[in-house]
Order: sequence, then C-alpha cells, then structure tokens
Amino acid sequence: MERQTGAAAGRKAAAKAGMAVLFFGAIALAIAVFGADAAYPWIKALHVIAVISWMAGMLYMPRLFIYHGDCEPGSDQARTFSVMEERLLKVIMGPAMVVSWLLGLYIAWTVFGFQGGWLHAKLATVLALSGVHGFFAKSVRSFGRGEYVRDARFWRLMNEVPTLLMIVIVILVIVKPF
Repeated sequence: MERQTGAAAGRKAAAKAGMAVLFFGAIALAIAVFGADAAYPWIKALHVIAVISWMAGMLYMPRLFIYHGDCEPGSDQARTFSVMEERLLKVIMGPAMVVSWLLGLYIAWTVFGFQGGWLHAKLATVLALSGVHGFFAKSVRSFGRGEYVRDARFWRLMNEVPTLLMIVIVILVIVKPF
C-alpha cells in the first residue's frame, strides 16, 4: 500500500491541484473567447462547485483538529493529522476559496453591478467566512508545530461557525431579503 504522508504523495497532491487550476484557467479562457453571456451559466456552475469544495473543507477541518488534539504531540498519528490538515488547506480549501472569490466577484460585478443590500450583506458574510478560513490556516500551522492551542469543546463549537455563515449566505443569495 502506498504511503500518503511522504514527499512523493505531497507532490502528487500538488500536481492534482495544479491540474485543477489549469482547468479553471481553461474555463476562464473559454469565457473570454465565447463571451460572458454564453459563459454565465458555466461561471455560476463553477462558482457553486468551488463554494461546495470550500465548504466541505471548512466543515471537515475542525473535526480533524478534534481528533488531532487527542494525539500525543510528535507521535506518528499527530504527524498524519498534520499532513491531512495541511493538504486539506492547501490542495482543497485554499484554491476553492480563491476560485469562489474570483467568480463570485465577477458575478457581483457583471450581473449585479455590486448593487443591493443583500449582496453587500453576502459579501460581508463571505468576508467573515474567509476570516474563519484564515483562523483555520493559523491553527493548521500551530497543530503542525505540536501546539494544541484549543480544546475539543472549542473545535466542536468552531465546527458550527462555517455552517451558520453558510446558512446566512444561502438565504441572502436565494431569498434576497433586502
């Protein structure tokens, strides 16, 4: 069985992430060539795919922190969790967040002209979600150094923050209450 924690596996994961970036770049090029109107459904679909990928990572990361916190710092199990957390952050969450922001801002600008109270509230909520992402990234580095800065109860509560922000964002986008 192939090890998933070595440098080779990391290079393989990075190559896959690079392929994903190239895929999205090709889509962006196609959008430029065929025009925004024809591309809008594709842009929106890719935005939703990126958001789902980002949210999957945002919902899973605190669970990894809970399990990681149960390990002895420096143990094989702790190192495995560190690798998992780092790859989740760098290979899935980071690129998905960037694509979500880029396509979301494109839609906000071209479709809505950055107008509407609901859109401003959504952007503020996505900014808050990005702040949580940044906190998770800082925590990945702390756990990687063997510094377990919070307990399992804290991470169980933090697991709910992305969920609540996601609920607010979906309601703002679908209902457009103001």
